[in-house]
Amino acid sequence: MRTDARENRERILRAAREAFAEQLTECAGAPDEALEDPDPWRGFHAVFRKVCAMQAADRGFTHAFLSRFPDETAFAGERDRAEKGLALLVRRAQGARALRPDLDVPDVVLVLPANRSVVNAAGADAAAAPRRLVGYQLESFRAGLSAGPLPPPAGIELEGLTGVR
Repeated sequence: MRTDARENRERILRAAREAFAEQLTECAGAPDEALEDPDPWRGFHAVFRKVCAMQAADRGFTHAFLSRFPDETAFAGERDRAEKGLALLVRRAQGARALRPDLDVPDVVLVLPANRSVVNAAGADAAAAPRRLVGYQLESFRAGLSAGPLPPPAGIELEGLTGVR
């Protein structure tokens, strides 16, 4: 029976690797691309929006990327790569005084479950609601005064947050 469970786990991990290989590479490489941008704020902004948009587009990928699969090094390695790139991006943007000096990588990571919750609860506004949340978050991360308008508001009501419609 233990062999069956182990084989099932291996089959699930293999399927997850195959299903999400492209997205995994894209997500983990997002900070690398952002670091190539000569404007640290624009690079940070781009990677933050991209990851949150990917999260909204494919909920299964987000779960797979954030989960800790036992003995799974592909996801763990790419997660570590993304986190190191994000830390470098944050330090670079802070050095340019584009990000709050008290911002840390866990502050950015904290937005991922919030964004996932908004995506899951938004229903028909599943595209607009995360953009609005991300807009608020980006403005709260920015050093100094707000420089731009937020995306348009989403039509979410408290009743919709329960997940029952």
